[in-house]
Amino acid sequence: MKKIFLFTLVAVIALSLIACGPTAQQAQPTIDAAAATVAAGANQAATAAAGAANQAATAAAGAATQVSGVATAVATAVAQPTATTPPPDCAKMDGMPTVKAGDLGSPEKPIIITLVPSGDVPTITKAGTGIADCLSKLTGLTYNIEVGTNFAASIEAMGAGKAPFGFLNTFSAILAKEKYGVTPLLVALRNYKGKPENFYKGQFIANKASGIKTIADLKGKTFCFVDPNSTSGYIIPQIVMKANGIDPAKDLKATQNAGSHDNVAIAVYKGDCDAGATFVDVRTDSNPIKQNYPDMVEKVDAFYITDNIPNDGLQVAKGVDPAIADATVNGLLHISGDPGGKALLRSLYSYLGLAKVEPTFYDDFEGLLKKAGVDPASLVQ
Repeated sequence: MKKIFLFTLVAVIALSLIACGPTAQQAQPTIDAAAATVAAGANQAATAAAGAANQAATAAAGAATQVSGVATAVATAVAQPTATTPPPDCAKMDGMPTVKAGDLGSPEKPIIITLVPSGDVPTITKAGTGIADCLSKLTGLTYNIEVGTNFAASIEAMGAGKAPFGFLNTFSAILAKEKYGVTPLLVALRNYKGKPENFYKGQFIANKASGIKTIADLKGKTFCFVDPNSTSGYIIPQIVMKANGIDPAKDLKATQNAGSHDNVAIAVYKGDCDAGATFVDVRTDSNPIKQNYPDMVEKVDAFYITDNIPNDGLQVAKGVDPAIADATVNGLLHISGDPGGKALLRSLYSYLGLAKVEPTFYDDFEGLLKKAGVDPASLVQ
């Protein structure tokens, strides 16, 4: 009873205080008012806690739904993979030659295919290695690739017997024929105006900021060539400039050999050279350029296109066993017709495919060079 009386008394006093309220001059609330405030705060806290709990429950449910959705999306992605290039078909072909240990084509003495460094060397090396590995499986012979330090190095590798086969550019193939009796076996097919063709064209390119629009505008400008043995990157540009009244040795402010078509385009893009010469069209056909310089066409103009130039391709050195030559040709043609193999050839030198040619394939073009005053035989040392 005493406890009930005391509780009632406290309650009455508290109600009286609440009804009267604090005066405006009070600096501090009474103890009972503070207790009421705390109680009210406790009620608010309880309400907030309940609300937070409800929100947490709702968020948890939403998160569970999102996780479920992500899991569903992942499952769908796994069930429906994106299309990718298939691996090359490299199953062993019938009728391939066999070689003894230590002979050409054995693991102890692999068949070397030399490649000219006309594009991005790491890309060429990777694609070339893939082709050599596939050829080894197709033929049962052993192949390796070597990328020349320059175009001349690949010619010399074939002439010295170090590389029985080579993917030489056009002018290097002609020089190798004149100097070492190297013979063309296959020609590359490239995209030209939407069709695979066995020829290509060269182009003169210029940084748009240079103001170059014609061959005559090259006078007093800096110019990038590819390599002295490059057909579209040196030989033909020399002929074109001289035919249009520009002597490269006297009229250009400065020249340099950039080493590859990609390097020429990049140098012109960066302004290291005002203009340069490449194949049509390195600006759009080179994967490294498309990946690293997507605005190349916006900054670099192609202002002059040459006449047709026969494509590069595969050559064989003098004295190579015909059976090994046939096996190599048949293996490469198989790669050329296979979707996975086509991807390797595309990465190598922008090839769409390969086709057989006669030993005289480059004779007509060599005749045109001679008429223009360039005799490949005179360049042989």
